[in-house]
Amino acid sequence: MSVPLDLGYPFAGRWLVQNSPANRVPSHGTAQFGLSHAIDFVPVDDAGRSAPYRLTSFLRPEPAAIFPGFGRPLTAPVDGVVVGVHGDEPDHRSHRGLPSIGYAVTQRRRLGAGWLGLSGNHVLIETRGADGEVAVVVLCHLQQGSPVVRLGQSVRRGEALGRCGNSGNSTEPHVHVHAVDGRDISRARAVPISFHGSLPRNGEIVDAGQ
Repeated sequence: MSVPLDLGYPFAGRWLVQNSPANRVPSHGTAQFGLSHAIDFVPVDDAGRSAPYRLTSFLRPEPAAIFPGFGRPLTAPVDGVVVGVHGDEPDHRSHRGLPSIGYAVTQRRRLGAGWLGLSGNHVLIETRGADGEVAVVVLCHLQQGSPVVRLGQSVRRGEALGRCGNSGNSTEPHVHVHAVDGRDISRARAVPISFHGSLPRNGEIVDAGQ
């Protein structure tokens, strides 16, 4: 695409930006699966925390359900057609502190499991950019059983898709967003993205309103 694919934020409320392509490309350390320009958003409270830290947070994995953002609604960031949806993967426990080190060690295993091992529950929406070229917007790590769309369904920006979860390659509840140039994720190339004409940087908190 000659210009970035401009998206709306797929959520309301406050979300912390991580792994932004505004800071580096490839943002997730690889171009595989079209991840060069991917971005992550972690739901946070008014204090900017995804969940309060307790002593046990540093010592062992925690249930995803203790994170206030777990189950927050997710919405379509573009108008388009649903060309992929999966909602059967379990939400695993979250890893902070020392458990996050152990989780990082198993990264290669999840990569070896392929796209589904990384994405977990997800929704793919095919759309067209300002230049008329086709792109597929990918949203990952949804809560198990939460997708409310079906293959072939037309969606409008802001329409409900599912809920924030902790499935796939995820250390705590968040939503991952990127765009690619085709439906075959294993061969697709990244499409640069923006949100309302700009791209937030790592550490920024996006407030998408109510």
